[in-house]
Amino acid sequence: MNNLNTGIDYLLDLNARHSQAFMDLATERRRYRGEHPTEIAALKCMDGRLHLPVMTQTALGIIQPFRNLGGIFDLGWPFFQAAMNQWVEYSISRGRYCLVFVTYHFARGDTHRGCRGFHYETDAARNAAIKLKEQFDRVYGKGAVVSIVCGIETDLDALILHGENDRSIDLANTKETSQLEVEEMLRLLYSSMPERVIRDLTPLVRGNIRHIAEIRASNRPIEESEHKEWVLAVGRGFDWLHVINTAFIVGPFDPNLAVAIETAARLLKNNFDEGRIDPSGIVLLTSGVYRDEAGPEFRLAKEKALFLSKFTLDIIQDKVPDLKPHLQILTGRTDLNTRKFVMIDRLDKHTKQSVA
Repeated sequence: MNNLNTGIDYLLDLNARHSQAFMDLATERRRYRGEHPTEIAALKCMDGRLHLPVMTQTALGIIQPFRNLGGIFDLGWPFFQAAMNQWVEYSISRGRYCLVFVTYHFARGDTHRGCRGFHYETDAARNAAIKLKEQFDRVYGKGAVVSIVCGIETDLDALILHGENDRSIDLANTKETSQLEVEEMLRLLYSSMPERVIRDLTPLVRGNIRHIAEIRASNRPIEESEHKEWVLAVGRGFDWLHVINTAFIVGPFDPNLAVAIETAARLLKNNFDEGRIDPSGIVLLTSGVYRDEAGPEFRLAKEKALFLSKFTLDIIQDKVPDLKPHLQILTGRTDLNTRKFVMIDRLDKHTKQSVA
């Protein structure tokens, strides 16, 4: 990324390709939802390596992502509470179960390829996930909303499913691959899980087992699993930004959003201080989301993206000022119907472009 435009141009091209792929898969999503109607959400860390559609070989748009530093969430947070409850009510109104992956992540080969949000302490990350799952159980019971703790091991992209009675299964060590074998494995792991959810979780598990085999066969270099992020993305609508070593993604759910942004900015600066990335290609990316262009939602998405950009820049100026001179800035809004990112502002050394 020696050219100052490369970072932003790459991101715009990446989004265009992802958006086209998302739209091309519309028929596949309808077919999949007809066979597997359970709505699925994943609560994840801001680490861009954690891309569950790829890890589970699931069509884009099936798994709804929610992101925050370390995968830390609390149903007491007003904005997260509202977003999650809206998703639950939408699902139940259509007669669907809800499956929530409460995740943490680590790397089996090297602790320091793990979760920087938890200072690489996997036990602490796992315990936080367990407490969040318990909160979901207290709030929603164990009926229509099913939450499971899921570890994500990033060297092999393997899922670790934590079940009932302190049992767990590392899919990197799983031999069962047929639908019947996986369903039976899941029934033993989750004895109280509704049969409908078992059947809808099965293709994700089988997909992850296939994906792990492909990662092993590819002999993916370990350095590809190291932290080399060069984008700080703040907001929502970043389903398309899950290329390994690309972005720290900070969702707007945490009441202490400034702390999450400061932490991500420090991690980004640390990446170029240690020579892992080219500082000339660093991008601050913000996005608001909308579905309806005709109403205020479209205009509100613009206001949110502009606010998040200024808010983040103010935090960086105050807390990590040495990072600010290196930033290229891209501000936009994302159409959730197409995943298309529509630019509002772009700022780098050679380009200042604004779109109303």
